[in-house]
Amino acid sequence: QGQLVESGGGSVQAGGSLRLSCAASGSIFRLNTVAWYRQAPQKQRELVATITSIRTTNYADSIKDRSIISRDNANIVYLQMYSLKPEDTAVYYCNTVPTMRVNGYDYWGQGTQVTVSS
Repeated sequence: QGQLVESGGGSVQAGGSLRLSCAASGSIFRLNTVAWYRQAPQKQRELVATITSIRTTNYADSIKDRSIISRDNANIVYLQMYSLKPEDTAVYYCNTVPTMRVNGYDYWGQGTQVTVSS
């Protein structure tokens, strides 16, 4: 059974930076594309960045040029975010692409809260 643990969130002022981490159990990430998603209050979850097994990256326009997604050789994926804006406030999640399924349901970790104040 897979497990995802996100960390690194916090409260920062606009213009600040955060580095989010996502640790996966086992070898879940090794051959998979991994993505960071975020969900702001009363909004749908949105995909913001992806990284393939060969480290090809893509970003949503909302965070492009302000973020870097990376992965180590084990099972950790990072999202370094710069020049944070209040609209970046959300719970951030990671997952494989497509999302992990456990017992027939999409599996998500607990996420990590990012709060950006103006």
